[in-house]
Amino acid sequence: MLRVLTLASLFPDATRPNFGVFVERQTLGLAARPGVELRVVAPIGVPPWPLDRLSRHRAFDAVPEAEEWRGVPLRRPRFVSLPGTSGRFTAALLARRLAPLLAEMRRDFPFDVIDAEFFFPDGPAAVALGRRLGVPVSIKARGADIHHWGQGPTRPQVARAAREADGLLAVSQALAADVAALGVPREKVRVHYTGVDLARFAGTPRAEAKAALGIAGPLVISLGALVARKGHDVAIEAVARLPGVSLRVIGEGPERARLAALIDRLGVADRIALLGAVPHAELGPILAAADVMALASASEGLANAWVEALAAGVPIVVTDVGGAREVLTECAFGRLAARDPAAFAEAIAGLLAAPPAPEAVRRGAERFRWETNAEALHDHLAGLVAR
Repeated sequence: MLRVLTLASLFPDATRPNFGVFVERQTLGLAARPGVELRVVAPIGVPPWPLDRLSRHRAFDAVPEAEEWRGVPLRRPRFVSLPGTSGRFTAALLARRLAPLLAEMRRDFPFDVIDAEFFFPDGPAAVALGRRLGVPVSIKARGADIHHWGQGPTRPQVARAAREADGLLAVSQALAADVAALGVPREKVRVHYTGVDLARFAGTPRAEAKAALGIAGPLVISLGALVARKGHDVAIEAVARLPGVSLRVIGEGPERARLAALIDRLGVADRIALLGAVPHAELGPILAAADVMALASASEGLANAWVEALAAGVPIVVTDVGGAREVLTECAFGRLAARDPAAFAEAIAGLLAAPPAPEAVRRGAERFRWETNAEALHDHLAGLVAR
């Protein structure tokens, strides 16, 4: 029996159903394997009183601190997250909050390993707790946790956690190299690719999917949180240069007002629209309507949006970041483009002029299966326990 304590600050709840949905899917896949017993601790950071009474934080009042999440026991402890400190104290405050909880849990669930699913603050907290409890720790790097928190004042904490963890995972070869640059041997970092539900993203004919959206001509989708790093403004300006082409931006975030103003300023509101957040379970038919998925990210580990588009038979135009070259191994899968509107417009136009067959595009997603993901994670964690 392998007993796993998954620590995931990135995990869905009733107020944020799409938040960390890929961590959730990976965790459920591991929990379903024979010989695995798993529990999740998904901490929620909130500022101290009275800032915790702001509306966006008060929503967490409705989230239970303990529940069964799709058959897996889950705890959601609140911990203090101090605004305006650039994360300097976040990991220490998280570890202090979790210490008594994990000691209590271990009395009836003697977990063998702590699986930290985001490098910061989960990683440094997990290392401290693992030493205290005498269990090995694995930390997974996903992208922003290294590219953002691995810089600036929190870099020393991230680097120390990387050195002291018993095992390290990264979602791409490129991100594994970024983790190694923190000062650990590259061979310590194991690549652990994401997964995709191939059945969920296949099966809807493109013409039918477009009709459901009320779109007749070429359609581009840009998929990701509305944050500057994702580069939705580049996709908007690129499609604005392509007469007759429509764009739908899927996601929500702080950039919404700026992107809406950009659409108005360019005079393309008849062709370009912000769809907002879409429940992950409903994403397949919308992606299937697209002729191209374009995402001009400034940084990534290996974006799930890339793989999901391929699973839907939709070629992608992406920047040369993270694991993009590990995904775009055949011409049918899409194009790399510089992060500017002209380059993206040219790449999109090229795919619209000579579209690859959806069946050929789907081949690009076939090696990203949740079953393979769960098997590799089990092998990794079991190896740490055996050592």
